[in-house]
Amino acid sequence: MAEKTKYSDAELEEFRAIILDKLEKAKRDYEMLKGGITNTDGNDIADTSPTFKVLEEGATTLSKEESGRLAQRQMKFIQNLQAALVRIENKTYGICRETGKLIPKERLRAVPHATLSIEAKQGGVK
Repeated sequence: MAEKTKYSDAELEEFRAIILDKLEKAKRDYEMLKGGITNTDGNDIADTSPTFKVLEEGATTLSKEESGRLAQRQMKFIQNLQAALVRIENKTYGICRETGKLIPKERLRAVPHATLSIEAKQGGVK
């Protein structure tokens, strides 16, 4: 029996559902992070605290910088999930870009935007 080279349409639909669920959650998280940076919820010390409280303002700035970094990571995650949806449409989803073999379902369920098998990611491919 020949080795399977791509996932079936039914399997791709299963992965699409997983990705869409993660994408929805990721977008919600991104909006929450973005709101913290831009202070859209108005829950910041800036409106109630005197401006001479430099330490509090410094902590707020650091918090916003960290939120900015987290928001950037979240946006990259969203983009990776969207790219995975494109691969599903192209029927190339789940194929390791290094080995050309199928990435195990367990890995794709855990990391649905994966483009490398564990072997390739760990550098075991020659």
